[in-house]
Amino acid sequence: MTKTSLGLLSVVFTFIAISWACTPQQTGCTPVAPSAERTEMINYCNRKGINFTEHPSGLLYEIIQPGAGLQANPNSRIFITYEGRLFNDSIFDAMTNPALSGWILNSLIDGWKIGIPLVRKGGRIKLVIPSALAYGCTGAPGSPGRVSIPANSPLYFEVNLLDVQ
Repeated sequence: MTKTSLGLLSVVFTFIAISWACTPQQTGCTPVAPSAERTEMINYCNRKGINFTEHPSGLLYEIIQPGAGLQANPNSRIFITYEGRLFNDSIFDAMTNPALSGWILNSLIDGWKIGIPLVRKGGRIKLVIPSALAYGCTGAPGSPGRVSIPANSPLYFEVNLLDVQ
């Protein structure tokens, strides 16, 4: 396994452990409501030329390529490439080898559970995710050589959905 894949696995498993095992009382924090980050997210989209659509969850997205294959569902195994950035443009994670992905969609952050099914196999989407649908008030470590994700950070991802199983 590469350092990038090990770092990503660390981020994924940290999120799973935090989201399944901890309540706001246990972590000492309460997630920020997506509506509280909406202006910051819209400003980011405007700065980056993202022509977004707003999902009822608070997620902002732009479908770059809709794809034409299978659509992911919560139990699908997805193979993707992506880049994740903070709003200061620091890259906290990236996946360039889809063979190292292959995750069950339902095991990932809520923003991906909502956004990735908006495209089909072969699709490409930009996701601007409120912190409550990402790593919330706990944040997450970055992959090796990358920055960590601070608490209450909305995030930007560009995702290519290469296969759905």
